[in-house]
Amino acid sequence: MNFPPVEHQILHLKRGVEEIIPENELRTKLLHAEETNTPLTIKLGCDPSRPDLHLGHAVVLRKLRQFQDFGHEIVLIVGDFTGMIGDASGRSKMRPALTLEETRRNGETYFQQASRILAPQRIRIVYNSEWLGQLSFQDVVLLAGKSTVARMLERDDFAGRYQKGDPIGIHEFLYPLAQAQDSVEINADIELGGTDQKFNLLMGRTLQKSVGQSPQVCITLPILEGLDGKEKMSKSLDNYIGLTESAETMYGKVLSIPDSLIYRYFELASDEATTDLPMLQRLSSENPRDAKHRLALSITRLYHGANKAEEAREYFERTVIHKQVPDDIPSYKPEVDGAIGLLTLLTMAGLTSSNGAARRLVEQGGVSINGDKVLDPRMEINIPESAPFTVKVGKRRYLNIIK
Repeated sequence: MNFPPVEHQILHLKRGVEEIIPENELRTKLLHAEETNTPLTIKLGCDPSRPDLHLGHAVVLRKLRQFQDFGHEIVLIVGDFTGMIGDASGRSKMRPALTLEETRRNGETYFQQASRILAPQRIRIVYNSEWLGQLSFQDVVLLAGKSTVARMLERDDFAGRYQKGDPIGIHEFLYPLAQAQDSVEINADIELGGTDQKFNLLMGRTLQKSVGQSPQVCITLPILEGLDGKEKMSKSLDNYIGLTESAETMYGKVLSIPDSLIYRYFELASDEATTDLPMLQRLSSENPRDAKHRLALSITRLYHGANKAEEAREYFERTVIHKQVPDDIPSYKPEVDGAIGLLTLLTMAGLTSSNGAARRLVEQGGVSINGDKVLDPRMEINIPESAPFTVKVGKRRYLNIIK
């Protein structure tokens, strides 16, 4: 295995990273890999409760791809067993548990979408039920003895809930220990995660030390803000850019981010060269319009290829800048015989993620029917009498409603 020079790897691996804990051990592990001609084992725990991936998830996945490109082994651990516990990270209340069947099904969807970023033939995918499901009650008691209640309450979400008197399930304390046991099972050299996973990643170091393994290096990455520029990217908030969305939708959504996030998206979500980042930072500040179009082209190219990205750019110019209605509008036939609420129709048709998101769009003047803006979220439409008609959502999404 011919690894790139260690300093070259570190330069690129540090891009967009929040913390490397500890950085000196990362260098040591990379040097050892070079000396022994042995790839490092890089771990990512996949959350099977959220199978629909967006650019926020891609921040960590793209860092994994860098490790892949440098010759290291990627291990995706699908938390089919831990998904039945529910990770409380960043949560203010208990998280609903999933069945083993649900976690397995979601894990397959996660892998399919992650393969848009990672080289699938160079991924080892495992399910942590393979070892966690085999533990006896005695094993669980011994595992629980590796930490203390005081240590668990150092975690912000647990501490906040405890101070407010909100319930904390005993089983929730087991989640960080179970995730840490995953690191022991595969003898992970490095584990990646969002900043909200720092406590869980550090627990992996603790358990590895307790069994005599070399503790993993923990790399945390920022939580990417969504299209609103405030909240983290989330499908439930309808501020996301999905990895499987069309090239036209992806291109247009990137253009809608606040100017203050342009450089952050270049750094965390694009494949622009690391050496070009200083120039792109200046461009983002001095000429945000041109910077956004370059960013949109760059991100869309990542997931759809150069030709589709260029077509998306032309589509945007035609439909938004020159306000032409596209020729190839998709059609949707609602499964209703009479009247239906506008908000329900938008959600059923996939134009919005929820009725709440649809209501916000209508109230903001972002919905029109046959060119006429709709401002009443209580509007009902009799499909047999009104169809066919064209709905426009935002600046670029069109749908023909047929009967």
